[in-house]
Amino acid sequence: MEANRERLRTPRAAGLAGIVFAVLLAAAIVLMRIAIPEGAVPTGAISPDRKRAVRVALELVPFAGIFFLWFMGALRAQVGEAEDRFVATVFLGSGLVFVATLFGAAAAAGSILVDQQPSQFGRDFAYTLLTTYSMRMAAVFIFTTSHIGRRLGVFPRPYALVGYAAGLVLLFAGPGFPWSEMVFPVWSVIVSIHLLRLRLRPRTEASTAGPV
Repeated sequence: MEANRERLRTPRAAGLAGIVFAVLLAAAIVLMRIAIPEGAVPTGAISPDRKRAVRVALELVPFAGIFFLWFMGALRAQVGEAEDRFVATVFLGSGLVFVATLFGAAAAAGSILVDQQPSQFGRDFAYTLLTTYSMRMAAVFIFTTSHIGRRLGVFPRPYALVGYAAGLVLLFAGPGFPWSEMVFPVWSVIVSIHLLRLRLRPRTEASTAGPV
């Protein structure tokens, strides 16, 4: 009985964590792209307003990583004993590498808060970590999540197809398509809302069934 209750709580935990992660990551990406545009040649000291935007973005990134780990853990708990060990290993590894490279990109971007004359290298390094490495690990995470969800019947076919399409965009777009990294938080919101609907469905069915 207790195990069944835990299974019912897991989609809600994953859904809430996924939405919070998506909002935090999207906000950090927007702030960083506005404050230090990719490819822009530094012409002098960065303005105080842009430094403030970068500082806020850097404060959001650790919390985004924490909620992503919670999101990932809740998704894995939902799979339970039915998980495929190979796919589950790729799922777990890609998620952890994503968080590590995301933190690395944030640390590189934070160099502009120290240097009076921010270097082009610091900007390029931050965006390379984000768009070339972090987002491609996110693509692998999306692929494995969509595969597991579809195989277990958690994701309907349209959700799985959307996941595969989002993964392909992140895998092949890279730095050539600015703002393409926003695909990941958008996908996270879509999946999280679906998981929250799964959490509410048993209650709805129970209330409509009435006494037997």
